[in-house]
Amino acid sequence: MIKINFKKKFEEFCKSKRYERNEKQIEIVNSLEKFINSKTKSFLFFKNRNFKSCFYLHGNVGVGKTMILNFAYDMAKVKKMKSHFNEFMIKFHDFRHEKKDEKSILQFVKELKDKYELIYLDEFQVTNIVDAMILGKLFETIFLEEIKVIISTNIKVSELYKEGLQRDQFLPFINIIEKNSIQTELLLEDDYRIQKKDKNQKIFYPINEKTLFNINQNFRVLTRNLKKEEKSINTKGRKFKIDNYYEGVTRFNFKELCDENLGAEDYLNLANICSHIFIEEIPNFDEYNSNQQLRFITLIDILYDKKISLTLSMESELEKISSSRRHSEIFKRTVSRLNEMTASKNSLF
Repeated sequence: MIKINFKKKFEEFCKSKRYERNEKQIEIVNSLEKFINSKTKSFLFFKNRNFKSCFYLHGNVGVGKTMILNFAYDMAKVKKMKSHFNEFMIKFHDFRHEKKDEKSILQFVKELKDKYELIYLDEFQVTNIVDAMILGKLFETIFLEEIKVIISTNIKVSELYKEGLQRDQFLPFINIIEKNSIQTELLLEDDYRIQKKDKNQKIFYPINEKTLFNINQNFRVLTRNLKKEEKSINTKGRKFKIDNYYEGVTRFNFKELCDENLGAEDYLNLANICSHIFIEEIPNFDEYNSNQQLRFITLIDILYDKKISLTLSMESELEKISSSRRHSEIFKRTVSRLNEMTASKNSLF
């Protein structure tokens, strides 16, 4: 393995991008270097009893977790894979469905080990009971096979799947992560995504005739030289028709995307054919539409990961949009990302 001085390269990287850096970031970069270069428990004839299989980085939205981990991932000269957590779980569930074998988890992990020494899972979160009930066995097997895992998340290990259904059955997974992880928190006071207000940001509010006029005008400007196409996506037998599709630019009402029974895989298929999406009439959220809010959170995570730019109409100003109590913490990330995804520098206009 070729060893690289992560600290020196990180300082050069930040300087070239004109990013500010601080001692906490340097500390995390140094820890990542040690983790990536560490020997596994059963390396050759040696026993590394202090080996940890997982580097778990958590912190508030917009503090630079993904930037640091992307840097470290790029520096790692090993067989590696990077995946949004939602995509990783889709592949896992598809594999199990195809194999229909009680040993499918072990088979899935063995195939991972044949291909990769390091797996980086971005935006780790547990929001549904199906994932919650299987993660313990999956990660226990990954750690037994000594595959290194890097995790980025907003959530402390102890607070994963908080208030989720049958959480008591999820607690063994928390114990597995705590036992096998280097847990690090990145703290910064400000969200770098919203430090400067963008006057040309593509968000219109409240929902009224003036907002509709602005949305229509922006959509016409963006699609005036594009050809309208008939488009639909198919996800495991579910057909989702797209009525307004212009060579990667499309337009939806919030209800079309989040009231319907759509999930991460549907949104991933949508993201793969789009470059800019208009989403209209995004409501305030509360306990009565928390399911729709969770779909919206998943949607934005996937669109952000795929670098899709957005134009939005909303019931409230983005910074004042309300949230259900259950999703309030994770929704902070969504708001932060919407600021970035609607910024003029990321727009096709």
